[in-house]
Amino acid sequence: MKLTRREFSASLAAGLAAPALMRSAWAQGATIKIGMCVPVTGPAAEQGLWAQNGAKLALAAVNKAGGVLGKQVELVIEDDQTTNPGIVLAFSKLAAQSDIVAFLGSIRSTQVQAMAPDVIKVGKPVMIGGTNPDLTHSGNPWLFRFRPNDNYSGRVIADFGVNTLGKKKWAIVHSTDAFGTAGGKALSEALTKLGAPPVLDQGYANQSQDFTPVVLAVKQSGADVLGTYFTFENDLGIFARQLRQLGVNVPWVGSPSVVAVSSTKLAGPALFNTYGVADFAEDSSDAAKAFGKAYRDAYKTAPDNQSAWPYDAITILSAAINKAGSTDPNKIRDAILATQKFAGAEGEYNFDKNGDGLHGYNVVKNDKGKIVYDKHIDFND
Repeated sequence: MKLTRREFSASLAAGLAAPALMRSAWAQGATIKIGMCVPVTGPAAEQGLWAQNGAKLALAAVNKAGGVLGKQVELVIEDDQTTNPGIVLAFSKLAAQSDIVAFLGSIRSTQVQAMAPDVIKVGKPVMIGGTNPDLTHSGNPWLFRFRPNDNYSGRVIADFGVNTLGKKKWAIVHSTDAFGTAGGKALSEALTKLGAPPVLDQGYANQSQDFTPVVLAVKQSGADVLGTYFTFENDLGIFARQLRQLGVNVPWVGSPSVVAVSSTKLAGPALFNTYGVADFAEDSSDAAKAFGKAYRDAYKTAPDNQSAWPYDAITILSAAINKAGSTDPNKIRDAILATQKFAGAEGEYNFDKNGDGLHGYNVVKNDKGKIVYDKHIDFND
């Protein structure tokens, strides 16, 4: 399946060229509609369910409190199939519905990157969870990030590994997609500034079935600490088990996927005693604890960042529309950017001019399968 730009433009034009009578009917519609691109099928379908759960939990709270502009809020979901062509198609289907006022995009940077040109064409706010710094630093005024970008994760991983663990011989392992490449670069730059340039910078292809060559490269590098950026939790699970099977037991400090619920389930003891930077940590704040309790009560399982960022995105977007007093895209955009000191599940949101709401990370540890909060580090520069 491949959607061409011409096909996208045609479907988008058809949606935006609705008759005046239909626009009038929408203006008087019973609900405010928000579109959501999320994996319903594909390798990340389970995580997609958690994302839907987080969004729906926020939606229920917003509607219980009176909704948005006096109307109930409705979530319209399209399957992005966990692929770049899939999210382009999903977004085109949502964008063709002119009564959708804003969107939730992907947690995966490579998918956000794929849909970004079409986001500009649509000209409506899109909430994202992808952490590649370039996504909000490339002149796209319609992307708003609800997780910290990887400039911050790289600095926190490096700071913790060098200054707390006392390790300076680093092996970096990262996916070769937009997320992993940006994360690996950010970590390498942060380590170099701390006088500990990496001894290995090793990329890998997503959906690899055998990480033996990567593990052997780590083992032969002589590294005494490992830093990672894994896009997919199933890849991370395979890597972790093979790492331990081949006798590599150096300290490990990774990106948020290391401490995701699905990763800890897949890898089991292979991830015990590892550290991760986590945008969501349940014990990090009162707001995070409240979200954690609400999520557990509703779904009988622990939340993680897959569900936390959509929860915050729906909450802040709804508040912004109410503050704007309008569904006009520019007014919503201004209201989101004006959001400051908002206590969310992921942390305190202070949006900057680029559309980044968060500027730091939590450090957590996998203590025999339980994720334990250590500290939070924010950057103001």
